[in-house]
Amino acid sequence: MAAERPTGHTAAPAPSAPGASPASLASGLADERVDHRFKALPPDAEGLTVGALAAERRNLFTGGFTTPVLALSAESVAHNLDLLETYAERHGLAFAPHGKTSMSPQLFVDQLKRGAWGITAAVPHQARVYRAYGIGRIFLANELVDAVALRWLAGEMTADPEFRFVCYVDSVRGVELMDAALGAAGATRPVDVVVELGAGEGARTGARTEADCAAVADAVAAAGSLRLVGVAGYEGEVPDADPERVRAWLRRLVGLVADFDAAGRFSGAEEIIVSAGGSAWFDAVADVFAEIPGLGLPVLKLLRSGAYVSHDDGHYKHLTPFNRVPEEGALEPAFRLWAQVVSRPSGEQAFLNAGKRDAAYDLDLPEAQVVRSGRDGSVRPATGVTVTGLSDQHTWVRTEAGTELEVGDWVGMGLSHPCTSFDKWQLIPLVEADGTVTDYIRTFF
Repeated sequence: MAAERPTGHTAAPAPSAPGASPASLASGLADERVDHRFKALPPDAEGLTVGALAAERRNLFTGGFTTPVLALSAESVAHNLDLLETYAERHGLAFAPHGKTSMSPQLFVDQLKRGAWGITAAVPHQARVYRAYGIGRIFLANELVDAVALRWLAGEMTADPEFRFVCYVDSVRGVELMDAALGAAGATRPVDVVVELGAGEGARTGARTEADCAAVADAVAAAGSLRLVGVAGYEGEVPDADPERVRAWLRRLVGLVADFDAAGRFSGAEEIIVSAGGSAWFDAVADVFAEIPGLGLPVLKLLRSGAYVSHDDGHYKHLTPFNRVPEEGALEPAFRLWAQVVSRPSGEQAFLNAGKRDAAYDLDLPEAQVVRSGRDGSVRPATGVTVTGLSDQHTWVRTEAGTELEVGDWVGMGLSHPCTSFDKWQLIPLVEADGTVTDYIRTFF
C-alpha cells in the first residue's frame, strides 16, 4: 500500500536556534510540504516534502509539471558560482554577493561554500531572512534609520557576539537617528558603518562630495553606538557610465579612504572596508581596488555583485564585464521560462499562458529561444517566433509567415533581469540539461 500523504496546508519548518550553520538551516527547507502555494509543481506531488519530490528526479516535461514553469539550469548556476569565486580570488577581492537577487538560503549556502565573506542586503526584511538562516556576516548596502529595525539589530548583536553587521551612512541626520534608536534599544556593542560616497549629481544615494562624507564621518565619531570602518558606494549609478567615468569615481572612493585613514578616522576599527561592485563594472572595481595604497590597518576589498548567480538573456548579457575581458571567462544564462501555446488565432499571431505574473519585464521582454513540440517532444530553435508584449497571464507572440507553431507546443524563453525573475516564484525547479529536476530553490520575497 502506498504511504499516506498528509493533507491540508503545512507550514515551512521554523529555522533552528541561533548558532546553527546556514547549511543545516537551509537543509530544513527540504522538509516543507508541496501544495497549492507553489506554482507549476505536479498536482500529484501534493503532500510530499520538497526533499521527497526532488528525490524522485522527475522530468520537467513529462513529470507532471504544469505550465508556465520557470526552470534554473543546474549546470549554469554551478558554473556561474564557480566563475565569480575564481574571479574574486584572482583579483584579491573579498566577496559579499547581493542576496536580494535570489533571496534563496540554498544559494547563499552555495556562495558561502565558495568562499563568500558574507551576504549583502538592501532592506531590513532581507537581513531578517539572512539571520533566520544563519548568515553570520551581513553588509547592508543602505542607510538604516528605521527605529524598529535598529532595535531588532541591537537584539541580534547582543544575542550573538559573533554576528558581524555593516551598513551605509550617508547623512548627518541618518547618523543621529541611528544613534538615538540604538541607544534607546540598549545596544551592547557598536554597529559598524561605512560612509557612502554618491556616484555623482543626480545619482541615487550617498553623500555627494568628499566634504559631505567628512561631515558624516564626524557625526559617526560623535555617536556612541556607531563605529566607522570604511567607505563604500555603487559605481552602477555613475551618470553616463563608461569605463573612464566609472574608474574616475572609483578612484575618488579610494582617495576618500586614504584621506580618512590619514586623518585617523578608523582608529576604532580592526580592518578597513572598501566596497563597491555591482554586476556591470566589477572589472573596473578590480582594477582600481588593486591601486589602493598601504593603509594603517588591513584592507578588506569587498565586491557585492549579485545578478551573476543566474545571469540573464538580456540586460546583463549585454552589460557583463566578461564581454570586455573574455579571457577571464563567461557567465551563462540559467533561467528558462516554459509556457504553452494556448491560442493561435492567425498565421501571424499566437498566445502563450505566461504573463507579467510569471516573467520579468521591467527591463526587457522575454526572448523566445526554443520550441518543444506538443506532439512528440522534439525541440527546435524558435526561428520566426518573437515576443511582442505581456498581459497579466498571456505572452503576445508574433510569428513570421510559415512558422511552425501550434496550440499545445511549449516555448522556452530567456529572461532579462534576474532580480525580478526570482521574486515571482517561491519554489523553482533546478534542472539538468536532459530535463531532470534535481532540486527546488526556495525564495523569500
